Amino acid sequence: MPTILLTVLTLLADPVETAGKISLFDGKSLTGWKITDFGGQGEVRVEEGHIFLDMGSDMTGITIDPATKIPSMNYEISLEAQRVVGGDFFCGLTFPVNKDACSLIVGGWGGGLVGLSSLDGKDASNNETSSWRDFENDQWYQIKLRVEPERIRAWIDGRKVVEAVTKDRKIGIRPEVNLCRPLGFSTWRTAAALRKIEVRSLAPNEPDPVEVKSEE
Repeated sequence: MPTILLTVLTLLADPVETAGKISLFDGKSLTGWKITDFGGQGEVRVEEGHIFLDMGSDMTGITIDPATKIPSMNYEISLEAQRVVGGDFFCGLTFPVNKDACSLIVGGWGGGLVGLSSLDGKDASNNETSSWRDFENDQWYQIKLRVEPERIRAWIDGRKVVEAVTKDRKIGIRPEVNLCRPLGFSTWRTAAALRKIEVRSLAPNEPDPVEVKSEE
């Protein structure tokens, strides 16, 4: 088989990699994802270049195809998300931490809570990663998460919102999102949209992202 044709077929079979980043969403279809069978989930569809998760009773979500290879340590995942309708979390990002899993909750517990679920059995509303901020409907938010051997960090619109030391701690998830493992997104009684989902491995001694400082 000619080398050029073999290369093209390989690219079509795998997630698209650009400058070290692997795109997990092609902007056109749910290729590489499956709709999470929570029971009572809303419709999931692709429109206008994003994944739309309709409001469910209670949860709607997507889970990565098991055949897709993703890192479980020393990696960064980034995306843009928005709440469309509803008043609870619009981005429940469940992600691998070696053989364990954890979730980053954005907009939960009434609309504004951000944090990790769970650390030492305590969810995002009851551990040190818990914080609160306002989220507007129909506004895109840039979310970035880094998983490293002894810490998990997250940023929203360039501002750090999570800094968690994980050494010698129990990392876990709430049972409601078990179907999202190893990587998935979920919402709670909320319609949301996702786009620009990318993952990449971190280089050794990679510098921290340039953080946007608060204007306050």
